[in-house]
Amino acid sequence: MTSFTEENYLKAIYHLSEQKNGEAVSTNELAEVTQTRAASVTDMVKKLAEKGFVNYKKYQGVNLTEEGKQIALRVIRKHRLWEVFLVEKLGFKWDEIHDLAEQLEHIKSSELTDRLDNFLGFPKFDPHGDPIPDEKGNLPISQTHKLSEVEKGKTLIIMGVSEDSAPFLQHLDKLGLKLGLKIEVIEVSEFDKSLEIEIEEGQTLRISAEVSKNIQVLIR
Repeated sequence: MTSFTEENYLKAIYHLSEQKNGEAVSTNELAEVTQTRAASVTDMVKKLAEKGFVNYKKYQGVNLTEEGKQIALRVIRKHRLWEVFLVEKLGFKWDEIHDLAEQLEHIKSSELTDRLDNFLGFPKFDPHGDPIPDEKGNLPISQTHKLSEVEKGKTLIIMGVSEDSAPFLQHLDKLGLKLGLKIEVIEVSEFDKSLEIEIEEGQTLRISAEVSKNIQVLIR
């Protein structure tokens, strides 16, 4: 059995390691993400190492063992399934669901998780476009691209976001941009790399480079 705090640490290590292409995660990086004192982080990492969930050497950082990785993926699976449930079945907005899913992800029952997955129709991606691990920890392959990197004239579908903070998601809502929306890049500004996109037939919208680099799209 793992505690709420241990699961959060394993999940944080997994996400940080993914961002660093599998490199070891430093205790300072963990302290920043978990908003915890570095000494407390070191104590927790040592505890996780004793349980066989991580490999840790002083000054060399920490990596998940296979067992630790599977625990992290199970927590992530539950988090993202609950996000789908909250949006699709309870009508929450995509900027309202993260904190609720943070609480629900620690429910231990694997039967509940499997039934939830079945009830939702085995979704592959959550409301932010992040991949949902299956019961074996396998992640679906995404073929998406950053909107900022797509040539003009392409027909695209918004599939996800790289930035999932509430202010950013609320900004997208105000712009009328949402998952599944079909768009086309009409113009790319040479000055500031902002984009003019067509969101409906004849209706255009200009978005900043900062927004476009955080939107994931599928090329049709």
